[in-house]
Amino acid sequence: MGNRIYGCDDCLAVCPWNKFAQKTREAAFFPRIELTAPRLAELAELDDAAFRALFAGSPIKRTGRARFVRNVLIAIGNSGLLELVPVVEARLTDESPLVRGMAVWALGRLAPERLAGELPADESDETVRAEWELSIRGFAPDTPTKGPSPFGNLSPSPASATPPP
Repeated sequence: MGNRIYGCDDCLAVCPWNKFAQKTREAAFFPRIELTAPRLAELAELDDAAFRALFAGSPIKRTGRARFVRNVLIAIGNSGLLELVPVVEARLTDESPLVRGMAVWALGRLAPERLAGELPADESDETVRAEWELSIRGFAPDTPTKGPSPFGNLSPSPASATPPP
């Protein structure tokens, strides 16, 4: 998934019919200014109301806030940008287990030492707990390399998904 947040660009790039496409002059198809270069931190911090308002009239809205923020957290985890660690940590208490699990994964990629403590006692979701355990095992000294995420392969390339010998 790398740094992709939403998949339309991939489909447009590989669709054989698009070789016949021409640039449009139809204003309805122009990108909205606020969506041309959004900041990952701002996207990760969207609550449901802000998500719905920002993406009203967009196919992204069908994705839903939790899945969209999950994708943003994957992009953040793959970014290597340490300044985004506080943004990721704020999502550890998100209402959605999908978002919390991806926050654990992203934090494990950016600042694994921040996961060295105990799993929060109030975390009841099995996938979040499993991701936390994998992250701790994978980054703690003298332990086996991190195994696959319960959320699937999230690495930017197949080569980085292969554990070292």
